[in-house]
Amino acid sequence: MPHHVLKALSGVALALGCSAVQAEQITVTDIAGREVTLEAPVERVILGEGRQVYLLGALQPEAPFNRVVGWREDFSQADPDSYARYAAKFPELEELPTFGGFKDGTFDVEQAASLNPDVVLMNLEARAATEDAAYDEKLAELGIAIVYVDFREDPIRHTIPSMRLLGQLLGEEEDAEAFIEFSEAQMERVTQVIEAEVEADERPSVFVDRAGGYSEDCCMSFGPGNFGEYVEIAGGDNIAKDIIPTTFGTLNPEQIIASNPEHVVVTGGNWDAYVPGGAWVGVGPGADMDSARAKLEALTERTAMTGTQAVENDNFHAIWHQFYNNPYYFVAVQQLAKWFHPELFADLDPEATMKELHERFLPVDYEPGYWVTLNER
Repeated sequence: MPHHVLKALSGVALALGCSAVQAEQITVTDIAGREVTLEAPVERVILGEGRQVYLLGALQPEAPFNRVVGWREDFSQADPDSYARYAAKFPELEELPTFGGFKDGTFDVEQAASLNPDVVLMNLEARAATEDAAYDEKLAELGIAIVYVDFREDPIRHTIPSMRLLGQLLGEEEDAEAFIEFSEAQMERVTQVIEAEVEADERPSVFVDRAGGYSEDCCMSFGPGNFGEYVEIAGGDNIAKDIIPTTFGTLNPEQIIASNPEHVVVTGGNWDAYVPGGAWVGVGPGADMDSARAKLEALTERTAMTGTQAVENDNFHAIWHQFYNNPYYFVAVQQLAKWFHPELFADLDPEATMKELHERFLPVDYEPGYWVTLNER
């Protein structure tokens, strides 16, 4: 019997009150290095960020919201295209209680306690705010565990252990390992070629324009982490790595013009909830490619892009912003490598990788639209 059918039957058994897996007390080490003891598999989970469903969906594609009793209200705003596809397939998500954030101090501990969760899954970036507001102490007093994961601050280092950790909590270790094996194999299709074929002086200079067009200010980017690191792994040279000391920061137009990047990569998405009708490039599942390309071309006319090699040679690209905040980063690395070194990666098909990812692991069907370029070689 196919594995996904067995999992679906197991889910039915749980729903009927027939415990398919006996709960036991386990101790895990989370991404913050904290030891947390709790009963697993957990049955009632609060997502400290809605986009943690990217993790959850890869481990429980038949019923990703089956154990979610509440979540932060950011998924529908930050990634409305994905949200709509999840909501169409799993309409129960629209009935889930929503929370404010730990980081902005709007989380309601009493509301959380009323849902009787086994665990609150938190992003690592919110740890300082969580502890400053003593949310951790208040939840501990109520017997509610916090477990930290990370697929944003340091996705290359932390995504795989986060998946493994969630697999432990949910009793889905086998599926976690299958996803990890796929992820590592897809990364090696790039790293092995770059290590063997690309010398330091053959790396094109790259500016990553984080959420380009989101505001009139210029220009948010990435330092040595996140998309900045993706660029390096893909055989590029991130111009901001020695200017921005942390993962996220800003370059001014003069710095970009002086660096004269050979490639510009704009991260984009549908941000109508934040900046209605903005100049952002709306790539993502099912995106309108004509509109995305027109918006991308308009971004070449900003002062910061004046005279750059990237504009002159049409090496101006846009890619889905949410690759910075989910466990599918290996697809972004493949697409970047194909843009930077097309001769080395002629046979690499990132779209086929994205399709296989959806078919094997994800709850929703694949739809193209995750990247666009002005260079149509």
